[in-house]
Amino acid sequence: MVSGAKWTVSAAMGRWLWPVVCVAALSACSTTANRQIPVQENFDSTSTFSRSFDATPTQTCEAARRALLSQGYIANARTQELIEGRKSFQPESDLNLEINIRVVCVPQTTDGQISIGFVTALQDRYTLKKSASSASVGVGALGSLSLPFSSSSDSLVKVGSETIARRGFYDSFFDLLETYLQQDRDTP
Repeated sequence: MVSGAKWTVSAAMGRWLWPVVCVAALSACSTTANRQIPVQENFDSTSTFSRSFDATPTQTCEAARRALLSQGYIANARTQELIEGRKSFQPESDLNLEINIRVVCVPQTTDGQISIGFVTALQDRYTLKKSASSASVGVGALGSLSLPFSSSSDSLVKVGSETIARRGFYDSFFDLLETYLQQDRDTP
């Protein structure tokens, strides 16, 4: 009787253990590995995206607006301390780029006479996509016929977007902004 009891326990354990073994075997055979994407952000003390100016936030943003306008950007003033600019480029016949720049000006000192300008530029890439068209014609006795014709429509499709991180890009913008601030100081 003891040997029969052992077999009943082993059989019950086998029924419970079998699904666990199958799942473990399937997961071991799985070839999809967890893809690790590296962290894209580093919070460090570099000043790529900001610069201090000897001017009020309103004066700094006004100089930023003029700097953008002088380079062909369409500039929108959201507030006195926020300016956005947009400009489109077409470096190749099938590639279009759009740069969107946002400038935020905040006081650095309590009296508001020194400000910090924070600038971020986002570059979007678009490509031209063609799509062919076809037409369906209904004929009473035959049913409907679908006929291709040579008409196609072109549309721009967004293929990528990235924040511009080149320090030289921002340095040149800040230098131009400083030029306009200097012009304001020199004007009586």
